[in-house]
Amino acid sequence: MDVFFLVSSLILGVLVLICLYRVVFGPTVMDRIISVGAIGSKTAALLILMGTIYGRVEMFVDIALAYALLIFIATLGAAKFFRIRKSILPGSKYFQERKGGAS
Repeated sequence: MDVFFLVSSLILGVLVLICLYRVVFGPTVMDRIISVGAIGSKTAALLILMGTIYGRVEMFVDIALAYALLIFIATLGAAKFFRIRKSILPGSKYFQERKGGAS
């Protein structure tokens, strides 16, 4: 059974690397934000798999839940922030400011 968990962890690690590629070379900011959220959820799953391997699932589940909530809130905050800005760089031609009321 430990072999199954180790293979599952390796597969999740490869998937994290694929998402990391999208974070670095993503065409838009939203692609990068979504990829960071996906990496966070895969990391939470990896934490639970580590808990099953070490035999301390109850401790790792608490850590994974806290980490998943933190990543979820950070992803929502970044998505809301960059929904308006459209770019990471302040001097970019895609920088848009709100004029008038909220849209």
